[in-house]
Amino acid sequence: MTPIQTSSKIEPQKMMSLKKFIFLSIITFSMYDIWWMFKAWRFFQQKDRVKIMPALRAVFAIFFLYPLLKKIQNFASEEGETPNYSPVLLFLGYIIFSMLYKLPDPFWFISLSSIIFLIQPFQALNAAKRNAAQVEVIEQKNFNKPQIVLIIIFSIVWALILLGLFLTE
Repeated sequence: MTPIQTSSKIEPQKMMSLKKFIFLSIITFSMYDIWWMFKAWRFFQQKDRVKIMPALRAVFAIFFLYPLLKKIQNFASEEGETPNYSPVLLFLGYIIFSMLYKLPDPFWFISLSSIIFLIQPFQALNAAKRNAAQVEVIEQKNFNKPQIVLIIIFSIVWALILLGLFLTE
């Protein structure tokens, strides 16, 4: 990673509750996890002033999730938090559980529990951002408009999937 030679500061960080994060992850079939990874990489891009591509790192999480979990752990430690998790175990758990989507109906639902492997890093990153002097934190009390659109669209998808599960022979 090469340093960026700009004086851009870190954009204000919107914080959501753990319950909202888990809900968005489950309702979007873990697609929201990719958005969270993108936002985390973007935060570190701005904080460390490095030239990286946060979107590609989020999409190719199989290669970049472990470094992200490690980076979050190091940042949290720097900011006075004591994240007590193993990036290796969380990475392996997340990847393995994510691949369970290949199971037959209805067992593929188990793959949605992959979110449990992001809970500790999510909490550590949020706590570290709150402690960091250079980070402006905005607490998100309600879902924003894009999140509401996701909830509506994926609620329809969930309804169709559940109907399909219960109405098939």
